[in-house]
Amino acid sequence: MLVGQVIDTPTAQEFTRLALERVSAHDLGDIASRLQTKSGFFTTAFGPGAVDDLDEDAAMASLRYVFSSRRRAKVILTTLTVEGYRRAIRGLLYADMTPGQRLEQFAELIDGIGRDVQEGTGHDLGSEILHFTDPDAYWLWTRWMWNPSSGTGALPLVIMDEIDLDGGTVSETYSRIGIAYAFLNDVGEAAGFRTEGYGVFGTDVFLASVYAVYMYTTLRMRMTQEFNRIIPELADLVQRLLGVHRLPAAAEVS
Repeated sequence: MLVGQVIDTPTAQEFTRLALERVSAHDLGDIASRLQTKSGFFTTAFGPGAVDDLDEDAAMASLRYVFSSRRRAKVILTTLTVEGYRRAIRGLLYADMTPGQRLEQFAELIDGIGRDVQEGTGHDLGSEILHFTDPDAYWLWTRWMWNPSSGTGALPLVIMDEIDLDGGTVSETYSRIGIAYAFLNDVGEAAGFRTEGYGVFGTDVFLASVYAVYMYTTLRMRMTQEFNRIIPELADLVQRLLGVHRLPAAAEVS
């Protein structure tokens, strides 16, 4: 259980300062606005009653809206079928279990597809579906936020060292991530490190910016100058992590 001071506010503010050296606050706001569009798509596609009418185009668009499933969308949908994907979404969003239990069940299904789907894709995809379908009720948990296998991600960089995010299971870890995320969301705007005016989507953008700054720092130390030239700009990298670099055609809002 997470107790005491959770967020390392000075470090979080420093990450924001470093991010703003590479991207404007306006551009970060634009990314948060793209997340609102993404959420609108998920809410429409997966809302109560709507998921039963999910067609192949919308199913494929939802998979392509998530960084870790984008390139595996075809194999996931081919393996599960559209109806199987609908059943998985219904269970994830509406089964009579805790959110963590629903996510764990969904993650086991997706990760169980086989070697064509990297382990961890299931909770990445599931948490995005939960979060963007009902952003006020569910939080984000992707491997770039916290990867239990490697102990790395954006969250460990901005929370206190004594905070343990690894709960041993997908369900318990999701619960711990949620507590840390809530603390971050509550203090972020007042402390000046969250994009203003976009609620939880501002928190999502902040965390993706933290990880992007971390990637820039580590890659530039390790890679050649020539390789560094092809690293995406920070705004581009943040959009990729959040799945809004390109809006899937079926997800475009008219």
